[in-house]
Formats: sequence, C-alpha cells, structure tokens
Amino acid sequence: MESQTKICQSCKKDFTIEPDDFDFYKKMKVPPPTWCPECRMIRRMLWRNERKLFRRKDARTGKDLLALYPEESGWPVYHESDWWNLDLWDPLSYGQDFNPQKSFLVQFFELCKKVPKPHSDAVNMVNSEYSANAADMKNCYLVFNSAYDEDCGYGNGFTSSRNCYDGSYVNKSERCYGSFWVDNCYETHFSSHCDNCVSVWFSRDCRGCSYCVGCANLRNKKYCIFNEQFTKEEYDVRIAQMKLDTWTGIVSVGNQSKSFWLLYPYKYIQGVQNTNVSGAYISNSKNTKKSYLIRGAEDIAYVQYGQYPPLRDAMDVTVTGETELVYESLTSGWSGSNIKFCVESWNGGHDLEYCLFCSSNGANLFGCVGVGKYQYCILNKQYTKEEYFALREKIIQQMNDMPYVDKQGRVYKYGEFFPPEFSPLAYQQTILPEHFNMTQQEVEAFGARWQESNSTEYQTTKDAKNLSDSIENVDLEVLKEVIKCEKCGKAYRIIQPELQFLKQVKIPLPHTCVDCRHFDRISQRNPAIFYNRKCAKCGIDIETSYAPDRKEIVYCEKCYNEEVV
Repeated sequence: MESQTKICQSCKKDFTIEPDDFDFYKKMKVPPPTWCPECRMIRRMLWRNERKLFRRKDARTGKDLLALYPEESGWPVYHESDWWNLDLWDPLSYGQDFNPQKSFLVQFFELCKKVPKPHSDAVNMVNSEYSANAADMKNCYLVFNSAYDEDCGYGNGFTSSRNCYDGSYVNKSERCYGSFWVDNCYETHFSSHCDNCVSVWFSRDCRGCSYCVGCANLRNKKYCIFNEQFTKEEYDVRIAQMKLDTWTGIVSVGNQSKSFWLLYPYKYIQGVQNTNVSGAYISNSKNTKKSYLIRGAEDIAYVQYGQYPPLRDAMDVTVTGETELVYESLTSGWSGSNIKFCVESWNGGHDLEYCLFCSSNGANLFGCVGVGKYQYCILNKQYTKEEYFALREKIIQQMNDMPYVDKQGRVYKYGEFFPPEFSPLAYQQTILPEHFNMTQQEVEAFGARWQESNSTEYQTTKDAKNLSDSIENVDLEVLKEVIKCEKCGKAYRIIQPELQFLKQVKIPLPHTCVDCRHFDRISQRNPAIFYNRKCAKCGIDIETSYAPDRKEIVYCEKCYNEEVV
C-alpha cells in the first residue's frame, strides 16, 4: 500500500501513514489511526502518573495509603498486596452485560469506577513502600518507573542499579549521583549520556573514561579536566582545588561544565549501537522509527519509554517492555503479546483489547478491568470461547455504528485509544508537562482536566542556604531538620541512607527539594518532539529532537563520528 496523507481529528493538521505502518495495522487487525502521532502520544500520556503520590483511603480496609490515583479520580484503590490476593476479592463479581443501546466506552468507564486498582503499581518490592510504578526492588525510596534496583533513592528510570541517588535513566550502574542517561557507570556524578565510565564528574557524552571532570565527547580517556589531559598527580591537585565535597564547589564547576559542553557538537540522535533508527535516546535497537527512550528494540514506531528489552513489533505505545505486538497502549506488555488499546495490562496477558489492569496471564479479554488468569471475558463477565468471539464482533460493530463522541466532536470508533476526558488524572499529575508545556486553555481544549497544585505545606526548620557547605561537617542532627528548598521554597528532608551515601561519595547536601532536583535533571532531556534542521557542519537535512533555535551544535552521524569517534 502507498503512503496516505490524513487530517488529524484532534489538531486538524496533516499527517502521513507510511506503507510499513499499514503492514503493522494489517498484522494487528486494526484500522489506521485518525489522530496524528503527536496527538496520539499526548492522549496516552494523559493516563500516566509516574512519580506523584496522593494520600487517600484504602477502599477495602479504610486505612491511609499513598496512591498513584487521587481521591477525585473516582477510582477505588486497594493496597497492592491485597489487590493481587484474589482470595480477598473477585474481579468477575463486577461483571456486567453488554448493553447494545449504550456506547461501549461509556459502559467500560462505568465499570472502571467500580473495580479496585492497585495503589502503587509495584510488585516484588522489599522495604520500598514509597516507590511506585516499579518491580523487583529492595531498599529503595521514592524511585519510580524502575526495576531490579537496590539501595537507591530519588530517581526515575533506574534499571539493575545499586546505591544510586537523584538520577534519571540510570542503567546497570553503581554509586552514581545526579546523573541522566548513564549506562554501566560507577561513581559518575552530575553527568549525562555516559557509558562505561568510572569516577567522572560533570561530563557529557563520554565513553570508557575515568577520572575526568567537565568533559565532553571523550573516548577512553583518563585524568582529563575540561578535555585537557593531565598526569595523575596534576589531576589530583586540581580536583582538590575544585572542592567538589562542598556546595560552593559543586555549583561553580557545574556552571562551568554546562557552558563548556556547548562548545562541542551533539549528535543529532542520542544513543549507541543502532541500525536504522530515528527519534531520541535510543540504544541497541534496530528498525525503530520516531521513538524515544528506547533500549533493545526492533521493528517499532512511535514508542516512548521502552527501556526493558526485548521489545518487538510495537507501535504507538508509551511505557512498555519485554513484549511484542502491542498497539496504542500505555504501560502494557512485560511477557505479554497482542495487546491493543490497553492501560496497565502486563505480566503475561495476551490477546487483550480495551482493558485496564488486566494481568497474570489473562487472555482473550475485551473491555475488562482488573481481570487476571481468566479467559474469554467481556466487561468482567466470562463467556464460552464461541460466545466470546461472537459478542466481541457484535461490540466492534456497535462501536463503529454508534461510536462515542467527545465534547470536541472527535469520534471514537473501534481502533481509537480512550478519550482524554476519561483519564483519572489532571494534566499536572501526568508526565505530559515534561514534554508539552500547555496552558489551561490548551489542556481543556484537548479534553483533559486542569488542576492547580494543592500540596501540603510543612513548617520548615532550616533554610537550605544555611546548610553546611561541606559534607564533611554534616552530622546526624541534619536528619531532624525540615529544610526549605532554595528554588521553590517547599520542604524536604534528608534520610539516613541518603546521608550515608553522600558521605561515602563525598558530595554535599542538596539545596533543592526532590521535585526541583528531578526537573533540573530532566531539563537535560529533550522532549519527545522531533524537528527538521541542518547538520551544523555539512548542511544535510537531519531529523532531531534538538529544536532549530537551540544553542547546541548538532551534527549528523557522519560528521559527528569523524570529529568525535
């Protein structure tokens, strides 16, 4: 089939569907999309709360807990351990008959308001009750969207890492602090896009380096400061002069480093060991189109946050991994396959459509909430195999003949993801602000909910500016303090494992709160938006996540490799 140009239902802009896209739709047995890739991504992201926790009541026990879904969502939540215990509740007890006179999506979301959800989306956690959207973690605190980590704190996108704090997208690393997108690193601090580095500070795009500070684009170097080579003895003297164990030293070297990085070229796409890929932050992948934050994928397109390989044959998915054949879904996969139009459906489920929180090897489920292990269910009611497939076809026909229409006039036939207005989250509670800075008018025009922050105010006992400048002078008394953030004024505390870590690696106490540190880190991360611009050296056309008006010098692959590698 040839390429086709369509007009997006949402933004009214043209978008193109390529022949290989049509091949995937045929494989998945779905109609082509009516929304452009960007609007599809925004629609999915409105359903993703990565790292905000809300105080509310457990719908089963009445006890207080911290949940990913606020009380105003109308979604009941159970403590994670109870939700997985089907001796305590039965998802099929909420089953309802399909009403052919009523929109299927309306019936589905009526069911959503009744069936309990897990409070934290976290499994196999040991002493990590304040982390969420996570799995297989031990002794972790406020770590989100992560798996297989131990003794970590204040991070997102951690994978198989140990003793790391205040990081984002840290993979197979140990004793790292304040870093973004680092892989196989040890004691790599305040750095980004670094692989296989040891004892590196404030460096960008370095590989195989050790004992370096403020460097950019180095390969297999030792004892370098701002890309200048020193002997070990010279290096040690200069590092001591920088006083990196003090807040004054950290701020000074950090500012110098960020200015220095801009003198050296950035590759148009961030990533290594790729073949035929486009997008941003992609590694060890093949045939990957317009995707973002991807590791170990093949034959995917328009996917964001696919960091858990292997990932195969996926399109229009946000947050996924270890799966194949997934389309227009959010936080779905992990040993699953053939998943369409689903949210939070994982752990071995297959042949799932329009499902929410369906897991544990559930199969052939349509319009179900919280169903696991069962087969042939629609709206949480079980049928025989023959009855299931007959009713499924009837519902699909009804969705096409009597589709849901939202307040913006957008039509939801079979093949569309859920409407924004049905999300349990307000714009500010999702990951969307990290990629699209939208106004209240823009959010509401898209059909989403706007809600101003109403965070709890705590009485602070100490201003961050009055903290000890050097970590050497800090004692256990600081654990009693409620500290006022230098940037936003909100309260934060230092926890005992964090203090122990900072003393071990000789890094001063942070002067900003957890949220400010998070947004400072991910400010290094380009949003999931792609632009056409020219290579700064040879002038050829490139597609990149660096906007044309940004300060970075951006090179194509060939020019970058000639100068850097």
